[in-house]
Amino acid sequence: MKAHYVQMLHDTEIRAHRAMKTQNLDNGSPYYGAFVMPNGVYMAKQALYCVADLAAVYCNPDSNDYHNETLLASMLRGLDYAASQQHENGLFDYITCNFFSAPDTAFCIGILLPALQYLKAKQTLAPGERELMEKMDAIVHRGGRGLLEGGFHTPNHRWAIAGMLATCGKMYAEPELTQGAFAYLIEGIDCNADGEYSEKSAGNYNGVNNQAMLLLCAALDDPSYEQNVIRNLRMMLTYYEPDDSIFTANSTRFDKDRLVYPDGYYWSYLYLGAKYGIPEFVAMANYIFRVTREKNLLSPNFLIQYMLHPELKDFESDECGLPTAYHAFYPDSGIARVRRGSYTYTVMRDKSNFLYVHNGAIKLAMKLGGSFCEHRAFKAETMEEADGAFHLHQTMRGWYYLPFEEKPATSDWWKMDNAARKKKLGPNMEIDIYIRETEEGIDVRIVTAGVSGAPWRVELAFSGIDRISNSHMTMPVHGDEVLVLKDDCFTVSSTAAQMRVGPAFGAHHFTEGKEDSEIKTPGAATVYLTDYTPFDHVISIRP
Repeated sequence: MKAHYVQMLHDTEIRAHRAMKTQNLDNGSPYYGAFVMPNGVYMAKQALYCVADLAAVYCNPDSNDYHNETLLASMLRGLDYAASQQHENGLFDYITCNFFSAPDTAFCIGILLPALQYLKAKQTLAPGERELMEKMDAIVHRGGRGLLEGGFHTPNHRWAIAGMLATCGKMYAEPELTQGAFAYLIEGIDCNADGEYSEKSAGNYNGVNNQAMLLLCAALDDPSYEQNVIRNLRMMLTYYEPDDSIFTANSTRFDKDRLVYPDGYYWSYLYLGAKYGIPEFVAMANYIFRVTREKNLLSPNFLIQYMLHPELKDFESDECGLPTAYHAFYPDSGIARVRRGSYTYTVMRDKSNFLYVHNGAIKLAMKLGGSFCEHRAFKAETMEEADGAFHLHQTMRGWYYLPFEEKPATSDWWKMDNAARKKKLGPNMEIDIYIRETEEGIDVRIVTAGVSGAPWRVELAFSGIDRISNSHMTMPVHGDEVLVLKDDCFTVSSTAAQMRVGPAFGAHHFTEGKEDSEIKTPGAATVYLTDYTPFDHVISIRP
């Protein structure tokens, strides 16, 4: 991918020079050598990210910055700052959250790892490269030893730690580090048959997990770890929206509902596509690169990987694109992703926004809201595909506490064993939703039963629109508007697209009440369709 390599070289030079402008050069400051973050905070992790960008161009003979002494001085200052922030036991802090943190240390030394591997593999080092390597090596080795202390918070942390322990164990010929990795690996990798990791973080932590799997494969000489990445990348082929962003609404982490483009997946698609001869992966790598060009983004930040794998500079393929027609149901993950050319729709289990429709310009999120005991919105307990439709179901169980049969040991409510109380059970609210594809779009049938007279609502949250119209009116919108429509179909529009929805129904004006914890989707223009339970309505969506 010579053209990709050349553009990445140019863009990494841009990143490097931007980074140097953020370095603290006040030698009287405790942050001397650090690189300030956009929020004004200094921390070791940011310094190492910047040093990694500088190192990629400083060490690259094709770069205009090859062996640039100004870059070298900047990197050495940055590494000295990072080393000053490394605790005696080798661990780093992530100062806005975690302290003496093994996972954040794994991330920190992982940032330096590719450049360090590149320098260690060179037969002859220039004096500046040797000084650079020695400082990097000291940080990574101390950090690798620190990882033996362990400790983590989230699922992906295990693999970040294990990947770096195994890599350092091999690099420094220290078997105890490799054994430390197996202490985590004994739990088994949480990548299910669908290719989904536990956190369902398509916009961020999938990449963290995939990188860890590639490290484990290389360090342990075990290709089974790469198979997790391949499954995830196949699943991810169905996770791209018509505007080329990643579908993130299923994530359990900070990337949920964020606009994320797929540049972080570039290298894993290219590397594994070339290694295993998977043409759709190579086509996706080409497509991702094209997206960054079309969006006026800097190219994917993988110059150092090309330097570690120079054979891929000469690997070429004209295949470019991603699937635009698929019907994928991932039962373990509780999500279905369907694409029909210019639009996608997504159905999810255990999410209050159970349906998303995206036509590239307009996004619709659908929710069924109301109050029933502790419930505030429908969240499907089960999801199946049957008779040409996705069927979502939830039973909301009514209950009330009963008095203790014997006098409790205390009259303090908060000290009572309330979980031991008997309960009066019922009534139950039964909710079934059927999502069926038609030639023109999708139909959503919503059926409620078991409870009479409860004011419930269908929430249709639209993003990317500038007006709503029906046979009676046209209303301009800017976001955050709320309407209750009573009859007729309606159309939401932008300058680029439109979506037709209906028929509307409005038996009451109740939208949000004191019982609600499910607030409307922020920043969206919201149409409520309202009725009293029980009801049976079909809402057609024509994207």
